[in-house]
Amino acid sequence: MPNTLALSQSATGKRMGWSLFLVALSLVFSLALACAVPLAAFAAIAAATLSRREALYTAFSVWLANQIVGFTCLHYPIDATTFAWGAVLGVITIACCETAGALCRHLPGAMGLAAAFLASFFVYEGTLLIIDIALGLGTAAFTVVIVTRIFLINFCAFGSLVALRFLGAVTTHKPQKAIADNHA
Repeated sequence: MPNTLALSQSATGKRMGWSLFLVALSLVFSLALACAVPLAAFAAIAAATLSRREALYTAFSVWLANQIVGFTCLHYPIDATTFAWGAVLGVITIACCETAGALCRHLPGAMGLAAAFLASFFVYEGTLLIIDIALGLGTAAFTVVIVTRIFLINFCAFGSLVALRFLGAVTTHKPQKAIADNHA
């Protein structure tokens, strides 16, 4: 079943433009939301719409843009702990992208998109929870209210990005390849 979100392999310029758009949009999210930037949503949409390599580069670039904004505009502390947490978030973002991509390759259409997003979010939050517990930081940052807020931010961002991608696919009036074909 063709997926209208996937970008065809022959549309290199469009894929690059979409990737750059995601990175640019992540700058806006980073300025507005700082630590609550929806990295899981960006990883999932990149995995759903780009080849595996392009998705990984895009997810990495989104994370890097967030870190640059954090250190230059939001004045993150310049210390080993902040750098370490930044690196951890980068690794988690890549893991989210890989997880989402695997699901997109194996599940069709809307089911694949939903599974990719949910898995990306659970990998993101679950890994942070495990790290916090392992470091003895406890679970105070994982209350229902906080996790729900982060989920809703990611959900709204992902839904908006899916809608934007769909609108872009519709306005081109060209058939799109299936997601599985896009992950060579």
